[in-house]
Amino acid sequence: MQGDSRLADWRARALRLEEQVNSVMVSQAYAVRRMLIAVFARGHVLLEGDVGVGKTTLLRAMARGLGGGYERLEGTVDLMPSDLAYHTYIDEDGKPRVEPGPVLRHGESLATFFFNEINRARPQVHSLLLRLMAERSMNAFNREHHFPHLLVFADRNRVEREETFELPAAARDRFFMEIGIAAPETREARRALMFDPKFHDADALIESVDKGLVDYTALNAFASELQNAISVSETLQNYALDLWQAMRDPAAAGIQLEDVDVNTLIAGGGSPRGMSMMIRAARVNAWLAERDMVVPEDIRAVFAETAGHRLFFNPIYELRRDEIIGRLLDAALARIAAP
Repeated sequence: MQGDSRLADWRARALRLEEQVNSVMVSQAYAVRRMLIAVFARGHVLLEGDVGVGKTTLLRAMARGLGGGYERLEGTVDLMPSDLAYHTYIDEDGKPRVEPGPVLRHGESLATFFFNEINRARPQVHSLLLRLMAERSMNAFNREHHFPHLLVFADRNRVEREETFELPAAARDRFFMEIGIAAPETREARRALMFDPKFHDADALIESVDKGLVDYTALNAFASELQNAISVSETLQNYALDLWQAMRDPAAAGIQLEDVDVNTLIAGGGSPRGMSMMIRAARVNAWLAERDMVVPEDIRAVFAETAGHRLFFNPIYELRRDEIIGRLLDAALARIAAP
């Protein structure tokens, strides 16, 4: 009974955070919910979307609601791995100084790290970021630094291709979710963004979110408790396993796509880590909906964001990824019968 009460108390806080972030954003409820799921599943997120659609605003609003240290780093072609750990400069006395960089500045209280335009940074930087994401630690100044509460968020420049370095498969698989953020489609939402002065001051919008609404220092323990509290029946386990197999071998599952040879489509992916993350996300989705067990709708709700970026196509199809991946995921959900 006490556990149920604790789950309900945390759910109320989570939904309050979601409500406040939605008041900052316009017509982004889908993306906000998936960001919330990632936070409570303790997973890193890659944000996808065009320039100026509110990715940074969304992240800053969520980070304010969580509290803790927040850092942002801009991806550039000349960025070095050491730039994450420290920076050097000449002080006013003309002496060289070394100060902690963005990752080390807040110590263990670092809660949110935002890597803007991650594909502008070189692979050496990606490698260091991968360790930070996987182990939540970094070696610097002759000792190990730990960041137990850290979540990493990144976005990619999808417009300019010059001097960019696409993320390798291992880096993309490390992200818990890839969440797309698009410009609002409705005329009313676009009117609000264009003409309502409220949405012209991003800093004021972000400050309207209660700081530290959710205790970031307690999230790790609660996330583990949540995962143990939400059950997955054997029938639903089999459904998830069938979806996994369909992703790895769509031809054997009977999936057909127009203008695509599904026999040669998949080069790799659908990792065990990725599918376990899908279930973590489904459990959080069930909890937010006040259920104590996962149902097919929970898996379907997080399937695209947790599985899509973990499927890697043969080069002949990779250039058409944006056009194919959604069709493939929809076909898998349609083909595999839900219990």
